Amino acid sequence: MIKAVMFDTKPYDRESFERLLGSDISLDCYETRLDSTTVGLAAGYDVVIMFVNDVADEKVISELYKYGVKLIALRCAGFNNIDFKAAYGKVHVVRVPAYSPYAVAEFTMGMLLTSLRRIHKAYNRTREFNFSINGFTGFDLHGRTVGVIGAGKIGRAFVNICNGFGMKALAYDKYPSDGIPAEFCEPERIFEESDVISLHCPLTDENYHMIDAAAISKMKKGVYILNTSRGALIDSEALLDGIKSGKVGAACLDVYEEESDIFFDDRSGHILHDDTLARLLSMPNVLVTSHQAFLTEEALQNIAETTISNIRGFFAGEPMPNEICYHCSSLGQCKKQRKERCF
Repeated sequence: MIKAVMFDTKPYDRESFERLLGSDISLDCYETRLDSTTVGLAAGYDVVIMFVNDVADEKVISELYKYGVKLIALRCAGFNNIDFKAAYGKVHVVRVPAYSPYAVAEFTMGMLLTSLRRIHKAYNRTREFNFSINGFTGFDLHGRTVGVIGAGKIGRAFVNICNGFGMKALAYDKYPSDGIPAEFCEPERIFEESDVISLHCPLTDENYHMIDAAAISKMKKGVYILNTSRGALIDSEALLDGIKSGKVGAACLDVYEEESDIFFDDRSGHILHDDTLARLLSMPNVLVTSHQAFLTEEALQNIAETTISNIRGFFAGEPMPNEICYHCSSLGQCKKQRKERCF
């Protein structure tokens, strides 16, 4: 019997995973997030299942290894919350590289259209029997330039959607590949020429705060910035300054760099102590959602299926195509020589 424990569990997580469990895996679920104060809950388990706001830093990795945990199974694509140097040689790490690129890409376009055409404001206005359309003037996406940073599966899906709207697509990716209907270029050109900039890349040390004051200064006046990837790709203070100066026409954010203690929980009865987020929420041209771009039935099913498959494959001694390690994440040099595993 493989003993697994899942942290930061929501009802939809439990439902999607429990449908797939067999007699070979037992699963306990905790609503609390994994960090140095809660890692003791992992004692006695073989597998820890994590999500985006759980933390496996050096201290947590050390404790997991001491408890005999053999595998960290990320139920997400991003992996910036793992200390891979600490994990290497101790605890294997697997992830879900793509659960539904369409879910995130479609949501991104939904945020753009909502903000651009003031759909959310129109909904609230008509519910109060106010049928004025003053202040709702947008612009056509057709013929506009979209810059997509990160041309993986999600970025490609978003480019395809934008092409359907008749937009010109520019794209940047550290490892560009064929088959995406966009012109590849450097970020500087995207900043200078794009009417809409959308982020679809993982967070690394290299691209931390890639959208900062210097980047915003190069952008077109009135640019729309979309982020459904990782919050720390954007310097929130620089974004605020860009909005206040009028340089940034609007921002659509499904992620936020300090979201870990805020998102996914009901805080409607509490004072929001994050002044930067509070100021962003107060801006009429900022649309914030709480990391829900992935949340479709198809995505939840794919996340659960891939995670369970990763766990079963690991303990069966099978090759691990979804494993990632220090060399994979930082250097791109992992050769997975031992049974096609990282170590």
